[in-house]
Amino acid sequence: MTEEKQQGKAFGRINLDSKFWKTFFTILAALLTFACPTYLVYVAINVLELNYFVSMISGFLLFLVGLVLVWYLIKNKVIV
Repeated sequence: MTEEKQQGKAFGRINLDSKFWKTFFTILAALLTFACPTYLVYVAINVLELNYFVSMISGFLLFLVGLVLVWYLIKNKVIV
């Protein structure tokens, strides 16, 4: 195994030591955690006219994905 995989700094083929990927995943985690449950639910209900329950569940699932991504980034010390 390479050193990166032993240290847990590789995310598939993405190197988490790169400033670009650190910034990208941090912004993605923030958007999934804060923006998706708010604005996605609003767009789903008012613009797409989806069912209230379906839009709330989709917003909650994206919120959970954002929290899991934040947890992963903290665990791998990308976010300190």
